[in-house]
Amino acid sequence: MLLKLGEIVLRGRNRWRFYAQLQRNVKRAFRDVGPLELRQRGGVLAVLAPDEHADALLARARDVIGVNVVHPARVLEKTPEAAAAAAIQLLRDRPGRTFAVRARRRDKQWALTSHELAALVGRAVQDELDLDVDLDEPDLEIHLEVDRSEIFAYTEKLPGPGGLPVGTSGRALVLLSGGIDSPVAAFRVMKRGLRCDFVHFSGRPFTGPESIYKAYAQVARLDRFQGGSRLFVVPFGHAQRELATARAGRLQVLAQRRLMVHVAAALAEREDAQALVTGDALGQVSSQTLHNLAVVEEASPLPLLRPLLAWDKSEIVREAESLGTLDVSTLPADDCCTLFASPLAETRADRRKLQRVEGLVELPALVPRLVASAELVRPGSPRRTAETAERV
Repeated sequence: MLLKLGEIVLRGRNRWRFYAQLQRNVKRAFRDVGPLELRQRGGVLAVLAPDEHADALLARARDVIGVNVVHPARVLEKTPEAAAAAAIQLLRDRPGRTFAVRARRRDKQWALTSHELAALVGRAVQDELDLDVDLDEPDLEIHLEVDRSEIFAYTEKLPGPGGLPVGTSGRALVLLSGGIDSPVAAFRVMKRGLRCDFVHFSGRPFTGPESIYKAYAQVARLDRFQGGSRLFVVPFGHAQRELATARAGRLQVLAQRRLMVHVAAALAEREDAQALVTGDALGQVSSQTLHNLAVVEEASPLPLLRPLLAWDKSEIVREAESLGTLDVSTLPADDCCTLFASPLAETRADRRKLQRVEGLVELPALVPRLVASAELVRPGSPRRTAETAERV
């Protein structure tokens, strides 16, 4: 199997760091699939493994961030005869009347040029399969890549997620609501090389456990992109009641969001994360007006990243569906944010009133108490994710 890389190849002298991180991520993704060998060839990573693991490797390879294209390739002896035999076998019984051979040499010292290899293999395919050559718009294509000690042959070109390898840009903590947006935001920053942990604020003891189950299942589905994901669950209901008792009124939702950011930032610093991530989209709800987003962001000493800021809801829903998180996100659960909230929306929060409410709940003592109450869970593998979703 060949993994073709994208942005990484544009890096300068530190490119080797991106290659090394990508290889670590590939090994982690394939760790239980059996023995494998990795061979870095510039912007291509060759993954050699026993044939019986091919299907499992292919499925996981398409989830490795940093990989743009996946080729399920056969490894051949470095001879023209082996290339011709493989081409005939790969093209036999496939529908189509025209074909083309695309050859490329990474080993420029090999006896045949790319054009000569393509012509030789093409004649063998014509003689054996009676197909016509069409180099412009062929029905079938066979690709041959000559490497240091072997030839790779393939016919398929499958898309990968692209981006930068997870772990090359630092760590972030994602505020995971259980809704549609925040898992998509997490995936987007993973594609920029951030390794993500997650925090979910539950309305316990005034809400049920359903939102926790949803957050657990969401993280487990996202875990296939990075491995080792951690979810912190903060029981938030009593703190929300304290804000309501302090007469937050129409500012209840924003006061809660600011408190969540205070707690998430403190938790992130404890866990050596350098940024927070939310699924905010500008203007999507009243708490996400430009003014209110700025008011909430003031609560964080860390950068607060909003990768979905300019997305509309339909774009977010499509991405969630492709990630496999949409079905979990739309399951019923009590919304923590609406607990004790006023039915009247505040689109332009008064900072002084918010600060007064925060003073009444003794924020300097409340935040560390909530951080200390965070429960750590490790959602695990995609198989356990499906089981969790069924239980919800």
